[in-house]
Amino acid sequence: MKTNKSDIMEIMEQIVSFTKERDWDQFHNGKDLALALSIEAAELNEAFLWKKAEEVNIEKIKEELADIFNYAFLIANKYDLDIKKIISDKITNNANKYPIEKSKGSARKYTEL
Repeated sequence: MKTNKSDIMEIMEQIVSFTKERDWDQFHNGKDLALALSIEAAELNEAFLWKKAEEVNIEKIKEELADIFNYAFLIANKYDLDIKKIISDKITNNANKYPIEKSKGSARKYTEL
């Protein structure tokens, strides 16, 4: 039976439950969660190092992305942030910075458009 709970909330509950069961919340302050996320992002970069993009190990990419998402969700939970809202707000802000007529097909930063 499908509930009305969003996928984001379901994932968040799984991550929080996992850490609480292990009493890891005591280690999960904002600074250390941000550092852990950064380290996992570096591990994702390492999966691409010295390889052509098509040579990357997809299983390694999935593993590192999952770690990144886990820490990002834990940070959002720590600060009681609404993930859907902050992503939606960011997309809106980026749309304002990068209007289609100026940015389509361009890799230039918004300050250069």
